[in-house]
Amino acid sequence: MEALGRRVLVAAFDGWNDAGEAASSAITALGATGARTPVHTVDPEMYFDYQYTRPHFTMDADGHRTLKWPETTITRPTRRTRGTQLWLLGGVEPARTWQAFAAELVDVALREDVTGFVALGSMMSDVPHTRPISVFAGSENERVRDELGLDRSMYEGPVGILSVLTQAAETAGIPTVSLWASVPHYVAGHTPSPKATLALLDRLEDTTGARIDRGDLATQAAAWEASIDAAAAEDDEMTEYIRQLEHTRDTWDSPEASGDAIAQEFERYLRRGGDGPTKPGRDGPFR
Repeated sequence: MEALGRRVLVAAFDGWNDAGEAASSAITALGATGARTPVHTVDPEMYFDYQYTRPHFTMDADGHRTLKWPETTITRPTRRTRGTQLWLLGGVEPARTWQAFAAELVDVALREDVTGFVALGSMMSDVPHTRPISVFAGSENERVRDELGLDRSMYEGPVGILSVLTQAAETAGIPTVSLWASVPHYVAGHTPSPKATLALLDRLEDTTGARIDRGDLATQAAAWEASIDAAAAEDDEMTEYIRQLEHTRDTWDSPEASGDAIAQEFERYLRRGGDGPTKPGRDGPFR
């Protein structure tokens, strides 16, 4: 995995880039697997709109209240080990001054001698929950694409902070990869989506070579899928709709079609501003 090196920064943000909380949950899972040291936290006054992302009170075990402000933080592993190590960048998508935000975080990455950057995102899609979660893997870096067999997105349109950070990292000489999981749009009431989180972590391990502890995510994913099965069993229309999605997905999974289909769905998602369809049928992206 020489294309990304051995010191890889993995980023995910709450909000627009995080359908089913799949990407932010992946960062949480990664952060829970070992001791970590904070490297840098942005000044919330610079980047957040408190009417949109409000501070909130938390209560400790002694009953003391603390005002917690929205944040974005980079952490690194406390212990140095052999193989690939993951720096983590997580928090809230900023409301303003995105170029300054990206420049600040890329400067920190350069100071930490980070050798690669991976952006994690998730999008609502017309896909069935009963099949493996699709993960679009792409890169703007030709060497990374060649070494890892990734695609290059031809998308044009509005983007989130992950795309801004990815471009800033590439400009600074840090090779990048983007991983986006497709979350079934009809499972909005079953958030978080551990099956999508698990798919992102699986692809992240394949991409970086880092050893990633999944904890009990496989059990959570099975329970999540079973809960949707139970809900769908009581709704004939939903059951039929899922069957249609399964048929479409099985067609995509043919060797000659799967990569193009996933890439096209990713681009459709971005074109509609990150909003998944509200109901099955004609509101979906495939029309």
